[in-house]
Amino acid sequence: MTDRVPPRPAGQRVVPRISNLVAIASGKGGVGKTWFAVTLSHALARAGERILLVDGDLGLANVDVQLGLTPGYDLAGVIAGTVSAAAATMAVEGGAGGNGFDVLAGRSGSGALGALRPGELSGFVRIIQDLASKYDRVVLDLGAGIDTPVRLMCSAASHILVILTDEPTSLTDAYALVKLLYMRDPTASIDIVVNQAETVSQGRRTHQALAQACRSFLGREPPLAGIIRRDKLVKEAIRQQTALLARHPQSAAAADVGAVAKLLRGANNKVESAS
Repeated sequence: MTDRVPPRPAGQRVVPRISNLVAIASGKGGVGKTWFAVTLSHALARAGERILLVDGDLGLANVDVQLGLTPGYDLAGVIAGTVSAAAATMAVEGGAGGNGFDVLAGRSGSGALGALRPGELSGFVRIIQDLASKYDRVVLDLGAGIDTPVRLMCSAASHILVILTDEPTSLTDAYALVKLLYMRDPTASIDIVVNQAETVSQGRRTHQALAQACRSFLGREPPLAGIIRRDKLVKEAIRQQTALLARHPQSAAAADVGAVAKLLRGANNKVESAS
C-alpha cells in the first residue's frame, strides 16, 4: 500500500534524532501515560539498563508526585540555565546502575514551560541529547495532546510509544497524534500501547480500531507494542506514591509492562547487530 502521509513541509525545522530516546505520548489525558512511563523506566532498569526518566509534561508534570519525590530543582531551572541537569536529577530505588532509575522532574503548573518558544524547545532537546550520552536509555514522558512541544520532542526520539484506552475520545485523539507525527516525519518509529484493557482480546480490538483508521486514511499503521490489563493494584500503588514494581512486582500490569520493556530491548539488540 502506498504511503498517503504528505511529506514534511519545506522549511519546517527538524531536530536531531537521539538513538536511545523513547518518547511516551498520548492524544488525551487520563490514559495512564505517566504511570506507564514510570513503570516502563523501572522495568528497563531492573533488566539492567541505566535509565533516566525525564518529565517533559510541560506545565502539568507529575512524575515526582507519583513517586513521592520532593525535588529541590526541576526541569524549568535546567532549561533556564540556573541549575545543571545533574543537580536536578534524583535517584529512585538506588538510582541508575543499582536496579533503580534516575528522574529529572518537571514543574507542575508552570505556564512558562508550556509556552516555550521553538528555540527554547530546541535547547531542551540539546539538554536531552547531552543526558542521553550518560545513560543506556532516556524515557521522556510528554504532555497529552498534539501541540508543538509534543510533536517537536517526539521528532527527537528514536522510538515513540503512543498510549491509549478503549474510550472513543482516546482513540480519535490518538489517531490525530499519529497522523501529525507521520506528517512531520514519515520515518518515525511509532508503536501503540493499549492501557487499562479489561482483557487482552479487548486490547487487541482497540488497537485494530486505530490500525484500521490509519490504514484507511494514512496508508500505514503503527504496530501494537503491548496491552496493559486493568489492575486495581495500579491505583493502590499510585495512592501510596510508590512504583508498581516496587510494591507489586508480580501483578498483572507489572507483567504487561515488563513485556513492553522486553520488546524494546529486543528492538535495540536488532539495531546493534545490524550496525
